[in-house]
Amino acid sequence: MKPALARIALGFTIVAFLAGCGSGLDHAQRLTLAALATHTLVPASSPGSSANCTDTRNLTASLRPPAAMPAPGAMPAGSFMERIRRRGHLIAGVDQNTYRFAYFNPQTGQIEGFEVDLLKQIANAILGNRPDNIVFKAITTDERVSAVRSGSVDIVADAMTITCGRKRQVDFSTVYYDAGQRLLVPINSPVRSVKDLGGKRVCVTRASTSLQTLLAQRPRPAPDEVDQRTDCLVALQQGLVAAITSDDSILLGFKAQDPDTTLVGPRFADEPYGMAISKAHPEFVRFVNGVLARLRSDGTWRAIYARWLGHFVRTVPQPPAATYDG
Repeated sequence: MKPALARIALGFTIVAFLAGCGSGLDHAQRLTLAALATHTLVPASSPGSSANCTDTRNLTASLRPPAAMPAPGAMPAGSFMERIRRRGHLIAGVDQNTYRFAYFNPQTGQIEGFEVDLLKQIANAILGNRPDNIVFKAITTDERVSAVRSGSVDIVADAMTITCGRKRQVDFSTVYYDAGQRLLVPINSPVRSVKDLGGKRVCVTRASTSLQTLLAQRPRPAPDEVDQRTDCLVALQQGLVAAITSDDSILLGFKAQDPDTTLVGPRFADEPYGMAISKAHPEFVRFVNGVLARLRSDGTWRAIYARWLGHFVRTVPQPPAATYDG
């Protein structure tokens, strides 16, 4: 299939999925659910990993929320939140190709998804519930850290795994989603785990934790690096790669777009997602953690999960527990 035709095919498969999956897809769905039920973890070789990051609790700990959260529109004087309030909108960096997490919906002309709705809650907490209180800026995986550090965005929520190397460059919120690295293959593939991919071409996003983990595997697969996640699905459909490796959250979106694919094998790396914020604004990190704490406690997190991801699971999970280090 030529690239242009493959992308057209993706559009049709999204529509087909939204219309409902037929009984002919039951086998693929059973395979995917079986993969989702497996939680065996092998430590990831993440960018910048070091000995003091072997404890996941310490790695994912973030700044404690303020004792009392300010009311929308009444941010503390001199705070970064007050600067956002005066500007009139939050600027959020997101992906536009991660189905159900943050993706451009051609029917609405908007970027939508689980991460988008979480970010809207943060904007509402600063500015009040207004339709114009947030601006989304589409960025690639490789641009996430630089966008935060340069100040071109206020915050990034883009399937961004918390790692030691990244924590040296940006601050992270508490974990808002627990993902894990897995494989997506054609439904008729003999591949059942990453050990079956030695020497085979595997598509992976450039500058991702998935790439670092893939390079550490033995026997070693041959990584095929791309800038945009969706290019991996096109490559798999064209037969250019034997598999895609990424976070299971991303791979589930791919499977929803192409029911002739399936997830296989257990997780072979843990991928806790946090929202990235500049180290210059610790008060904003605390504020965001306060918003996330409310979303966990009042049921909003689970409602957002059910809206965007509920059809991927039998039961909507509890949100990841927060840990704090100061």
